[in-house]
Amino acid sequence: MARARRFDWDNLWLRVVSGVVLAPAALAMAWFGGGPFLLLVALAVPLLSIEWAAMVAPTALARVATAMTASVLAIAFFAYGGRLVLAAVMIFAGAVASAVVSRGATQRRADAAYGVLYVGPACLAIIWLRHTAQGAGWTVMLLATTWAADICAFIAGNALKGPKLWPRFSPNKTWSGFFGGLVGAVAAAVAAPGLPILPNGQPLLHLSLVGAGLIGMAAGLATMMGDLWESMLKRRFGVKDSGDLIPGHGGLLDRVDGLMFATMVFAGARLIVHYGWAH
Repeated sequence: MARARRFDWDNLWLRVVSGVVLAPAALAMAWFGGGPFLLLVALAVPLLSIEWAAMVAPTALARVATAMTASVLAIAFFAYGGRLVLAAVMIFAGAVASAVVSRGATQRRADAAYGVLYVGPACLAIIWLRHTAQGAGWTVMLLATTWAADICAFIAGNALKGPKLWPRFSPNKTWSGFFGGLVGAVAAAVAAPGLPILPNGQPLLHLSLVGAGLIGMAAGLATMMGDLWESMLKRRFGVKDSGDLIPGHGGLLDRVDGLMFATMVFAGARLIVHYGWAH
């Protein structure tokens, strides 16, 4: 059975440095919400769009990236304004628009359309999540859970090695990394709600240990699925990374692939908690 390569210490330090620089800024914007958080999303959308267009339609990168950016930004602004129905409609309208403008630029216009379907729902969900009651806590918990899953998966997979998880699409991911990531996600999800970081000393969120653990498990699985899905897409388009924006991580899509999937899990969990099914 195929086994993973040796521990990549150089890549680990690059990841650490990138994380130390970027994570505090992302956490601060998520914590303060409002304009700063919308700015974070608005800055990420064109970068994600450019990376996606470079993979699916490199000969018409500007055209496809512009259509995708406009569509996803419209989704984000509608969601920020509380117009969730319009934001949801824009997901499908934007996908159609991206397919139309990519005509003649790529053999499969569905690839251009899928970019909006891929990024748009996660943008809607995370903006909605941040603006719910205790939205700062939910968003910080989401980031902590997905980051813990990624970090623990990377360390466990490289340190413990062992059989590969899905060598056909992601030759460097291992079962040890998969289970390490799940443990990290659950640990972060259980720990985050109880952090006494509010001004009045109250916990970040009011969740039971069981409820937080279940959310962490589901989000951890979603993070791994998002990572594998991105690997499958990159293999299809014949690229190693979606870009080289973040040292040690590749492109921004490589960094947020699991987060986009986990965001949908957290949005679903927030709805469940809202209706009192998880207390």
